[in-house]
Amino acid sequence: MRVPFVKMHGLGNDFIVLDARVQDVPPMTAALAAALADRHTGIGCDQLVLLEPSTSADFRMRIFNADGGEVEACGNATRAVGVLHGAAARIETLGGELQVSPADGGIAVDMGVPRFEWDQIPLAYPMDTHTMPVAWEELDQPTAVNVGNPHVIFFVPDTDALELDRLGPEIEHDPLFPQRVNVNAATVVSRTHIRLRVWERGVGLTRACGTGACATAIGAMRRGLVERSVTVSLPGGDLRIDWTDEGRIRMTGPAVESFRGTFDPATYGTDG
Repeated sequence: MRVPFVKMHGLGNDFIVLDARVQDVPPMTAALAAALADRHTGIGCDQLVLLEPSTSADFRMRIFNADGGEVEACGNATRAVGVLHGAAARIETLGGELQVSPADGGIAVDMGVPRFEWDQIPLAYPMDTHTMPVAWEELDQPTAVNVGNPHVIFFVPDTDALELDRLGPEIEHDPLFPQRVNVNAATVVSRTHIRLRVWERGVGLTRACGTGACATAIGAMRRGLVERSVTVSLPGGDLRIDWTDEGRIRMTGPAVESFRGTFDPATYGTDG
């Protein structure tokens, strides 16, 4: 049995999309997801996305990072799936229901309401998440936001000068974060513009992270550093993030299909 896949990306954050609604897909395990994600011996991706039927939404989306771990949400992947679907839809995820719709500039995603309580991030013990009294070398006093998955955000003078490839994994695996954490380093350029780099949990440095852009924008808005509508510039391109009057996060940006293909599950340690 050969399994069809679609390769997509959102601002360079790339995905393998498998649609179990219309084709047979082998049971997804951490080992299989990691094998497919391997850029040398697999198809290669930051995340593998599995689409399944849903009883509560139009369909269900499951997301596996490159290390094989299943995660709650991925903003760029949601936009990619929105492009593939081609119409407005409600999507069930581990992080809650998301809504996508076509928009100028690509796909708009209603990411829901941000969460700020320490046990909603989650943290290992109670702490003010607005300005956290913690530091890792020059990175100190971050803010934390859960936007379907956990993020910690540091505001720095120049995000490009930071050794995020060294500090990112240390922070990701710190015991303060029992479910690990996505690490964002942001520079506020103006009241309507943020530059951002992200160390993504289970992936590493990434060209773009949609939930990271959302969490960073909300963190900056919460501190009064920017307006409630901002452009977030990542290495792969720009996203527009709005915090609506209803308290919901709206992310707008592009996603494109790269190519299609098939793979043999037996090559990756399963016979399907």
